[in-house]
Amino acid sequence: MSTGPQRYPGASTAYWYQNRFGGDLQEVNVVVLHTTEGTNLPSYDGGASAPNLTLVPDFKAKRLKAYQHFDFDRSSRALVNLRGGVETNTLNVSQVELVGTCDPATNARWKKAGYAHIYWPEAPEWALKGVADLLAWANQNHGVPLTGPKTWKAYPDSYGSGNGIRMSFAQWNSFKGVCGHQHVSENLHGDPGALDVARILELAKASDTQPAHPTYEPFPGASFFMKGSKPALGKSSPVFTAMGKRLVAEGCGLYKVGPGPVLGQADIASYEKFQRKLGFTGSDAKWPPGPTSWAKLKVPEV
Repeated sequence: MSTGPQRYPGASTAYWYQNRFGGDLQEVNVVVLHTTEGTNLPSYDGGASAPNLTLVPDFKAKRLKAYQHFDFDRSSRALVNLRGGVETNTLNVSQVELVGTCDPATNARWKKAGYAHIYWPEAPEWALKGVADLLAWANQNHGVPLTGPKTWKAYPDSYGSGNGIRMSFAQWNSFKGVCGHQHVSENLHGDPGALDVARILELAKASDTQPAHPTYEPFPGASFFMKGSKPALGKSSPVFTAMGKRLVAEGCGLYKVGPGPVLGQADIASYEKFQRKLGFTGSDAKWPPGPTSWAKLKVPEV
């Protein structure tokens, strides 16, 4: 069962693959960083090898643009998973691809050809900050620890099962935090190379994108949402706006317009979708909200 917002704020869903490939629900406590070894957003074989998110450099704006392909707490498809070993893609892992290269030979070739790109071992501060912002969000909303392996080897020494930093099955099963493809059991890839993760984590810990201890709207009671035995359609409250925004963030928004402060059928349908997402069935999934689902929605205090 997943909790917390599932869409990274501002991320494009123009290349959304979850409807095609599904994936397993998780409670993510690990982020794996990759590099695409390309200069543009990959096709990922139509999503067959896609991560949860891809960060694409916008050199003019000096920022990373996020594309989201799966919910944050949904297993994606960027890791090798061998039979008879450990779980990789589905072991509470969210995966992030960084467009660019970690290979010094590729970097030299692209520089000679004049290709605009990021060589991630020497990434500019704005790019490191873009990765840090995502990790800060993952920490604040999903509890992903802002810690990880001390050693991030330079490519190509980072490649292979015997690179000296590849986790054992036991290490992988117990790991929580931020690691690279080069650390993951059963995999051979060496990305993202000698990424300056110490600086990224430093920036993430200093991030003030959200309060460290957000406060949430207390459950107002079932009667707040009802008028007698029927939904309180037409009732106005800022609580409904905040609720609707969280439903959208959870991927359950069914709004054509809004959300807004006046309770409407779209609010009801969206909330019932959220309760089904949590695993409620029958009358338990129907309006009005209950204290359990309300607590999991984490509506900001108004």
